[in-house]
Amino acid sequence: MVDLSKIIATFSIVGADPDTGEVGVAVQSKFLGVGAVVPWAKAGVGAVATQAFANPSYGPDGLKYLREGLSAQETVDKLIKLDEGAVHRQVGVVDAEGNAATFTGESCYEWAGGVTGRHYAAQGNILVNKETVTKMGEAFEKRKGSLADRLLEGLKAAQKAGGDSRGKQSAALYVEKDKAGYGSLSDVLVDLRVDDHREPIEELQRIYKLHQLYFAKSKPEEIVVLTGALKEEVAAQLNKAGYLNSVKADEQEFFEGLTTFLHTENFEEREQERGYIDTKVLEFLKQLNA
Repeated sequence: MVDLSKIIATFSIVGADPDTGEVGVAVQSKFLGVGAVVPWAKAGVGAVATQAFANPSYGPDGLKYLREGLSAQETVDKLIKLDEGAVHRQVGVVDAEGNAATFTGESCYEWAGGVTGRHYAAQGNILVNKETVTKMGEAFEKRKGSLADRLLEGLKAAQKAGGDSRGKQSAALYVEKDKAGYGSLSDVLVDLRVDDHREPIEELQRIYKLHQLYFAKSKPEEIVVLTGALKEEVAAQLNKAGYLNSVKADEQEFFEGLTTFLHTENFEEREQERGYIDTKVLEFLKQLNA
């Protein structure tokens, strides 16, 4: 007898970008904290989404099989072969090269199914219609930008096409890339979860934008020389925010105040060498004082 309380009605997309080395998963569900169960990924290996009457072991086991050299389809085949409850499972797998496979057990609740395409697998169960997964895949393929951008675009399109027939509750985005994490000390590029919200995808987008502000690397066009009128403007803003005692602070005090601001607001990833500033940081400082 299937325990209905453990069924995760959800839609997800696993994807890879062979050019950048990014692999990851985006997911939404009428389920509390879906990010703790469905998404799994490992830099240089691939990504797995396990759902429906979810078997969490599919995540680490699937990544293990990929690491050992099995293809995405072979990984799916082995997972379901070794699982007596496979008829109730749903899983999507993609390897680091973008080869993908998806499986939906015959006893998953309608509508349930999945599709694969260029560098992705999209799947879902207890959905309004098949378009939820097809539109998810199409949006992923059409969207330009980082893997995280494309995965989120897929979620948005899926929800617009129908989504989970029971409603909305939680969402998550997980992406790995070799040494792309905080301070280049881990592989976790993005790990964001919305555990309980009326509009989980919209909330996930909001915090993803904050993540990009705080932790994305500065683009060359965003770095400007801190001199003249611009430096005076920064000094005025730092003074207003309480990081300088005077708008006419000397050179040492000015840069100490700027550094304190950067570190207080967690802008270490956007901190520049002395004499330069990231325009995104200045925009944030202005908004802080607005």
